[in-house]
Amino acid sequence: MVKSQSSTLIRCPLPDVYGFVVTDFVRNYPRWSPEVKQLRPLSSGPLAVGWTARQVRVDQGRRTEADFKVIALEPERRVCFKGIKDPFVITYIFEPRQEHTQLTFSFELARLTFAMRPFEKLIRLAVQDGTERVVRDLKTLAERELGRNKPD
Repeated sequence: MVKSQSSTLIRCPLPDVYGFVVTDFVRNYPRWSPEVKQLRPLSSGPLAVGWTARQVRVDQGRRTEADFKVIALEPERRVCFKGIKDPFVITYIFEPRQEHTQLTFSFELARLTFAMRPFEKLIRLAVQDGTERVVRDLKTLAERELGRNKPD
């Protein structure tokens, strides 16, 4: 199993950050995760438990396609996605910190294929780098765009 977690303080209220990540997921996810070249909902309506989507990613030159679903959704607390065929779980946790939001992002790869096992250390480093980049990019986008809505 390969698992990584990163956290950041976003200087915006929790309801705004939650809305940016969850309510506007289809629009914003490819923006904070630029490896996502295409995201297509397979379910209609807003994110809810059971909602599914297909993503096409290009990671370090390697193109992959994966379907995933929402397996947990607690309004203004957490959303969790799981690969339908691929063994990954992604979780976003939102915690209030006065008028700001503590965002924790975790990625878990349940198993590596036999062919990938010799590269486990490199994969762990890439996953850690990826979780750190996600929270950094999400923080930058959210603060820039949600901060615009605040009165001066």
